[in-house]
Amino acid sequence: MPDETPFPTPAPQRALDELRQIRRTMERAGSFTAVPGWGNVGIGLIGITAALLAHGQIQPDTWLGTWLGAALIAFGLGLGSVYRKAHNARLPLRSGPARQFFLGLGPPLLAGALLTLVLHNHQLTGLLPPMWLLLYGCGVVAGGAVSIRVVPLMGGCFMVLGAAACLAPPAWGDVFLGLGFGGLHLGFGLLIARRHGG
Repeated sequence: MPDETPFPTPAPQRALDELRQIRRTMERAGSFTAVPGWGNVGIGLIGITAALLAHGQIQPDTWLGTWLGAALIAFGLGLGSVYRKAHNARLPLRSGPARQFFLGLGPPLLAGALLTLVLHNHQLTGLLPPMWLLLYGCGVVAGGAVSIRVVPLMGGCFMVLGAAACLAPPAWGDVFLGLGFGGLHLGFGLLIARRHGG
């Protein structure tokens, strides 16, 4: 009867397999540290500018266009800043924590984009500021669960502003958006830059 004992895995291959497993475990347990401080400062300046420009708009379409244009510019700046910080620190953007960060942030942003179309089409533009602040805050809290501590705190502040905007008159929407997308990004961006680098 032939011996059916499997051949043992060679020692070098076993060592490589164990190193891969350790690396995967560390990636899952690690945190996403490529949140850009100076990128957030830039996003904050875009938010303040958008609030000032949008506040003078009378037509809902022009108002919405101002904020959506600012959001696209801020989104591009944010992605570029994350990439630059990760590249400079040699942090992989395909790692477990980076994936978890973007999976936490992405769904609320997508929901916000879809609800923006629905509310605007139903002429309920006054509901957009609290909705944007709440959903963005939810996304930052969810993504920030695998990041540095200050990130979920920033998300919580967005949610508090969103809740306050729900109770305030709709005419104050640009003030709340300026405080959130402008002020919070600016303040937390400076804090992140100081404590965790650009």
